[in-house]
Amino acid sequence: MTATTEPGAAKRSTGGAREITITDTTLRDGHQSLWAARMPTAMMLPVARHQERAGSGLVDVLGHTHHVTAVRFLQENPWERLRALRRIFQRRPMVAGLGGQVFGVFDRAPDDVRHAFLEQLVECGVSYVRDAHGLLDVDSYVANLGYAKRLGARTIAGLVFSESPVHTDELYASRAREIIERADADWIMIKDSSGLLTPERTATLVPALRAAVGDRVLTLHSHCITGLAGRVYMVGVAHGVDDVHCAIWPLALGSSQPSLATVARNLREEGYRVDIDDREIEQASEFLVQEARSRGLPLGTALEYDQFHYRHQMPGGMLTNLEVQLRDAGLADRFGEILAETSRVREELGWPTMVTPYSQFVVNQAVLNVIDGDRYATVPDQVKMYALGYYGALLAPVDPNVLDRIVTNGSPAITADAGDVPHALPGLRRQFLQADDAQLLLRFMCAGPDVDRMLEREARDPSTNEPGLAPSSSRIAGLVGVLSRITERGVGGEVVVERQGLRVRVRS
Repeated sequence: MTATTEPGAAKRSTGGAREITITDTTLRDGHQSLWAARMPTAMMLPVARHQERAGSGLVDVLGHTHHVTAVRFLQENPWERLRALRRIFQRRPMVAGLGGQVFGVFDRAPDDVRHAFLEQLVECGVSYVRDAHGLLDVDSYVANLGYAKRLGARTIAGLVFSESPVHTDELYASRAREIIERADADWIMIKDSSGLLTPERTATLVPALRAAVGDRVLTLHSHCITGLAGRVYMVGVAHGVDDVHCAIWPLALGSSQPSLATVARNLREEGYRVDIDDREIEQASEFLVQEARSRGLPLGTALEYDQFHYRHQMPGGMLTNLEVQLRDAGLADRFGEILAETSRVREELGWPTMVTPYSQFVVNQAVLNVIDGDRYATVPDQVKMYALGYYGALLAPVDPNVLDRIVTNGSPAITADAGDVPHALPGLRRQFLQADDAQLLLRFMCAGPDVDRMLEREARDPSTNEPGLAPSSSRIAGLVGVLSRITERGVGGEVVVERQGLRVRVRS
């Protein structure tokens, strides 16, 4: 299949009303944004049956974060979840993704792990593989998407949107051209993870990308955090977007995507064709509302425009989570101070995009700077690794004075020579002799007893049990809790800090 036979490209060339496809994010980003990715497989399957009958667009079913949450909090096997969904989706392609070079933990994943992960996705029925990198590092897209194409998958390159002096339309257009040239990506996605796009910026960004991607499909993914995403979608489509990302209410709105039913109605009102069966979407919505109410889960609600969001640019849910954790730690009075420090740290670190894992890096450093009272006196390993280019080329240089402090106060074990990450699977195979690669990947992402607990549950198949979190008993424990919960937003990784010979590892 060539790029010009992709659904979006083909529909642009047909006569009559232009057709817009909708990627359904309910089973991936919908519950990740509103329910902390805790939707069990048993709830997903009835929704999937409605999705299968509803239309022909892509269905987003899994990100690398869901492997961790499925195993750790639901004791479910995410590979079996994919296989169960594949048995339902016969005509709607499944899309799943990874996040650049990191997943499961905040260290770079070795090539053998990333390759095995992609192999498992394809083996379980995923036909579209999505990759996104917060630093827009083209080498990372080439490595991941190139391997996915060799496995026979279609590929989607997510360009994570951000607002800063370096995140220009020209930057995004040039990266899109380079990714297409070097990785032959089939789709280019504007990935507005923090819901920062405005109609005005969309009106300049989309034409720049439309010109850069040619006949490749251009898809738009945003969040409703500032209340603008629904209008952003309409402006994006008017300027050349082929596909938009939506969720079925009640897993739409709030910090999630726009409502699928509403966006479909709005598109039709403007004269576009949308191949969606509204009755199936309504029935899926009714089922989800009943499940949410019976389980005490929140329903998506519309949010008002929030100008303050553009100051800190934290992803959906992270701001509220930080406020709660600071209160629990007895540090509620420092909330505004930490937000201001977050903006300052981001600028000093060269404007990293506020998306996992970089948003965690920035916020963790801001918390440490404020609590210490001595900026960059304590530096997490991951911040030093970022500053030295372990995660890819930086979008802008780190402030030289700050870089000196980071190098001085970060872990001495980390040097500027990143080198290749040693393969991990051989060691895991020696440790777990009876495990196949699918299980070994879960053990790589979820260290400790989590996988064993999942296997025990798999053997006896009890009802889902979600463990609670013990409250902190002291100010120090509270601060550790803050770092842990910030880390948990996204991939459930770890933060390591070292100071005066004391090394603390916080794993969520």
